[in-house]
Amino acid sequence: MPQQRQDDPFEWIDVQRERRGRAGLVRRLSVRPADSPLLDLASNDYLGLARHPEVTAAAAEAARRWGAGSTGSRLVTGSTELHAALETELAAFCGFEAALVFSSGYAANLAAVSALGGRDALVVSDAGNHASLIDGCRLSRAEVAVVPHADSEAVRKVLDGAGLGEGGRALVVTDSVFSVDGDAAPLADHAAVCRAHGAALVVDDAHGLGVLGAGGRGAVHAAGLAGAPDVVATATLSKSLGSQGGAILGPARVIEHLVNTARTFIFDTGLNPAAAGAALASVRLLRREPERAARARTVAAELHGRLTAAGLAAVRPDASVVSVRAPSPEQALRWAADCRAAGLLVGCFRPPSVPDGISRLRLTARADLTDQRIEEAVGVIVRTAPTA
Repeated sequence: MPQQRQDDPFEWIDVQRERRGRAGLVRRLSVRPADSPLLDLASNDYLGLARHPEVTAAAAEAARRWGAGSTGSRLVTGSTELHAALETELAAFCGFEAALVFSSGYAANLAAVSALGGRDALVVSDAGNHASLIDGCRLSRAEVAVVPHADSEAVRKVLDGAGLGEGGRALVVTDSVFSVDGDAAPLADHAAVCRAHGAALVVDDAHGLGVLGAGGRGAVHAAGLAGAPDVVATATLSKSLGSQGGAILGPARVIEHLVNTARTFIFDTGLNPAAAGAALASVRLLRREPERAARARTVAAELHGRLTAAGLAAVRPDASVVSVRAPSPEQALRWAADCRAAGLLVGCFRPPSVPDGISRLRLTARADLTDQRIEEAVGVIVRTAPTA
């Protein structure tokens, strides 16, 4: 083991930085101006609501009425009428009995898995799950079995071999739409396997809410599982709803259990009123304009079709994420930079953010993109694509 200088406790950081540099995996913050001229295909604003006048007006009004912050945890002073209204309307919209709002989607996933897991539980987790679900598994102190991506048969085999006896319990955890490639989990098949073994199903619907299901009610709703007594869904308010925060939706007894046991709920400051007000306005707007969800899916299909026709390796999208594979991390980074120089902002996913080690451009198919803007975006991506 290399010796560290006694006068420099952080020398190891320099070593890791050099390794990242050699591997082309250095990440840097990029400050976004309020009036950026770039065409944005990198954000998660799937429905184009983050700047919608009704949503921003609701955020401003909430801040004026309730203040800039929630002032405390939800169990002390951090719950307002806005939080209660948002939970009621979000649960009703998505088809669940109850909901609980958190300060972020990450916090919601940590809460769902850790509070529903435990030392006497088995958690079966998809290999492609988001980092927040993975961290929730680690914090749950449960036995964790990681299964191949989107494989219900693999889930069945794990549950078959678990030998759940008296007092034993199991939890199957999956994204609904996976954030890297935009492919969907086989939720109906997962649910059938869970029910055959008395296991619960927890679905992170961050990338399904607002895009899939009737009027954007989510992938769980589309699979006919919303409101089921053995299904829990999590979601973010920061993607299709254009705000910030997270939520857990499920049976009322599950939500009551989370209020009493979820550490990221009990010990965290509540979601700020402006974000709650904005998310509530977005839910109401989506109820009124359900066609936004269908438009997001149409834009995704159009992007995929045009990019594959041009010879690029784009993964067929199941929701709003369109993934285009790059030859290497360095070329992915250069490709994204060339797109930016040409006026197009795209996501760039490289290891370790991608579980399969394949670097990608990640595109957001937003519902507010016009046909002309789609054509412009495809033109830039194809023109700047690596040649080898």
